[in-house]
Amino acid sequence: MTVDQTTAGITLTEGAAKKVQSLLEADGTPDLLLRISVAPGGCSGLRYQLALDDKQSDDDVVAEQFGTKVITDKMSFPYLMGATIDFVDTISQQGFTIDNPNATNSCACGDSFQ
Repeated sequence: MTVDQTTAGITLTEGAAKKVQSLLEADGTPDLLLRISVAPGGCSGLRYQLALDDKQSDDDVVAEQFGTKVITDKMSFPYLMGATIDFVDTISQQGFTIDNPNATNSCACGDSFQ
């Protein structure tokens, strides 16, 4: 059973944290942070953005879960409060997923939300 840790309203599963850490190790950049944000775009209005970032602003919301730092900007944070970031690796799907209780509508491809 995977245990989740919630800090600052965003949950990063243990599987997602391990994937981020393996990406950082493979790239030789262990000091990077996982940044999640939202930006205008997509079919439904807002699009998720996940990136590895070496910069942290003073107004970023920061959480460390399972040894992985997750940061988000203050504009994006209200849209992400309560969201869970996971990593899925199955025959039919591989990648990071975001389960967001704030999303009232999403497009068919799952790339954007309202």
